[in-house]
Amino acid sequence: MRVLVTGGTGFIGTHLVQALALRGDECVVVSRSGTDRWRNPNVEVISGDPTEQGDWQEHVAGADAVVNLAGQRLVEPPQRWTESRKRALVESRVESTKRVVEAMRAAKDTPGVLVSASAIGYYGDRGSEVLSESAGAGRGFLADLSVEWENAALDAESLARVVLLRTGIVLDPGDGALAPLVPLFKLGLGGPWGPGDQWWSWIHRDDEIGLILFALDRDVSGPLNLTAPNPVTVDTFASALGAALNRPALIRAPAFAMRLAMGEMADALLGSQRVVPERALDAGYEFSFTELDAALSDLFG
Repeated sequence: MRVLVTGGTGFIGTHLVQALALRGDECVVVSRSGTDRWRNPNVEVISGDPTEQGDWQEHVAGADAVVNLAGQRLVEPPQRWTESRKRALVESRVESTKRVVEAMRAAKDTPGVLVSASAIGYYGDRGSEVLSESAGAGRGFLADLSVEWENAALDAESLARVVLLRTGIVLDPGDGALAPLVPLFKLGLGGPWGPGDQWWSWIHRDDEIGLILFALDRDVSGPLNLTAPNPVTVDTFASALGAALNRPALIRAPAFAMRLAMGEMADALLGSQRVVPERALDAGYEFSFTELDAALSDLFG
C-alpha cells in the first residue's frame, strides 16, 4: 500500500510512518520542513504546507490511502487560547483537510480511503455520561472545532471510504499528555487536577497506531473512538501514574488556579469525557492495553 501522510512528523505521525514502513508499505510524508526522521527506503518526504495548495497535492493521485494528521498542538503552555490562537488551531486542521479533499477530487486515481484525525473533544464536557460513537456533538470550542474538522473530511465521502479518528489522551513517556506531567511526578510534585472526578479517556501509543492501521486495512467508516475500553477519573489516573513512577501523587492543582494560569485552555484538562471504543470492539480490534496500570507499567517499567 502507498500511503500519503500529512502531519507525519508530529508525535503520532512519526510512530505511524515507522509502523507503516516496517510492515512494507510505502509512505509519502508531507512536511513543512522536509525533514526525514526515518531514513527508510520506504519513506519519501516532500516539502509542503498542507494548509495551502501546492505541488504536494499531486502526490495524492499516486496513493492508495491518505492519513490526515495535520494540526497544531491544542495544549501547548504557555500559549493561551487567544482568539488568534484559536483561529490558528482551527485553520491548521480544517484547511489542511480541505486541501487533502481538493487533491483527492482532482486525482485521476482517487485513493480508496481517507483516514482523518479528529478528537474526543467532539463530545464536549459530558460528566459521567458514557460516550460511544453514536453520541452527538457537545458544546464549546473543542467540540465546535472537531465538528468543523470532521465535516471537512466528510466532503470526501463521495470519493472514498472516510474514517474519522476521535482520538483520546495518548500515553507515551516522552510526548503527548504525559510529557509535562512526568517531570513533576518524578519530583514528587504531581497529583490530580481540578475536582478529580472528571473522566479521562486514555489510549496507549501502541493501540493508537494499531487502530489507525486497523482503519486503513478494515472496511470501517465514519467516526472511530481511539480510546481504551476502560477510561478512568483524573484522581485514578494521577494515583496510577504516581505508582508507576514510585512517587506520591498528593498535590492537587485546583481548577481556579489552572484557569488563572491557562485561561480557556484549562477546559481541555478540566472537562469530563467518558468515551468508549464501541465501534472498534464491534469490528474486532483487540487492544494490547485495556487497563491503565498495565499501560503505564509498559511505558515506565
